[in-house]
Amino acid sequence: MTILDQALVESRTLRAQHSTRTDVLDRVKALSLLPDNTHATTEIVAGFYEVDANTIRQLVKRNREELTENGLRVLRGAELREMKQGPAEVQAVTLPGNVNSLTLFTRRAILNVGQLLTGSPVAERVRRYLLDVEEIAPAELRNEAIERAAVARAQVLMIRAGDGYLDPAWQRTKIKVAVARGLGEEPGIDPADRPLYVPDYLREKGVTAKRDLASIQSWFGRRVAGLAEASGVDLPEKRTSELPNGTLRETLAWTQRHRPLFDEVWDRWYAADYDPPLALAGV
Repeated sequence: MTILDQALVESRTLRAQHSTRTDVLDRVKALSLLPDNTHATTEIVAGFYEVDANTIRQLVKRNREELTENGLRVLRGAELREMKQGPAEVQAVTLPGNVNSLTLFTRRAILNVGQLLTGSPVAERVRRYLLDVEEIAPAELRNEAIERAAVARAQVLMIRAGDGYLDPAWQRTKIKVAVARGLGEEPGIDPADRPLYVPDYLREKGVTAKRDLASIQSWFGRRVAGLAEASGVDLPEKRTSELPNGTLRETLAWTQRHRPLFDEVWDRWYAADYDPPLALAGV
């Protein structure tokens, strides 16, 4: 699965952008519908995507709200009896007498399944068509979209090059951010998982001079690590960070979850030197 392919599986916003492009289904493979030429059953959808019907049922359970927005219906009661008892020429499908519900998919719902379904070569081809920049973008936006996607791809490859050396949670977060930016979206990640960099934190506190950043950064990080160990907090793994002087070094992969540790270190060792007196701050 490609990076953009995975992004479509994970991003409901991106799926919604392409929810009307049902023409893609016929370009990928011949799609058979019920005699009403509007709906398909679970078995038909499973046959189209070449997977087991139970796979489709499980996907529906996990994504029922989204699929319903795209036309999924479940017939019960009077609607189901009408389908069972109606004349053969207007019946959409022949049902056993003991069936008490019937799930029907519209073309949009079938497309939605293809956006979500993994492990199906047919679904992968559907997503490939949807993500073809030449198909989905007007000419004036193609260059921008291609450039954005290329940058995101390069960033992800660089991040993955650190497998085994960098903190896996930090890598996953950075990849999500890169992919989202490549798609022109805001990254959908837990705010607590966002990376927290020592120099960025120090700048927030008013440490802006490069000389001060260079002299404070290393000791600040060591003090946060010492406080974490003393408090029984597990230290994160490593990541590559850039120092104020432009050099690179391996540092701990702190996230926003560790901000209370940062705040305690700041208050204990640095606040008195950088926080203005209350009278000068206008309090």
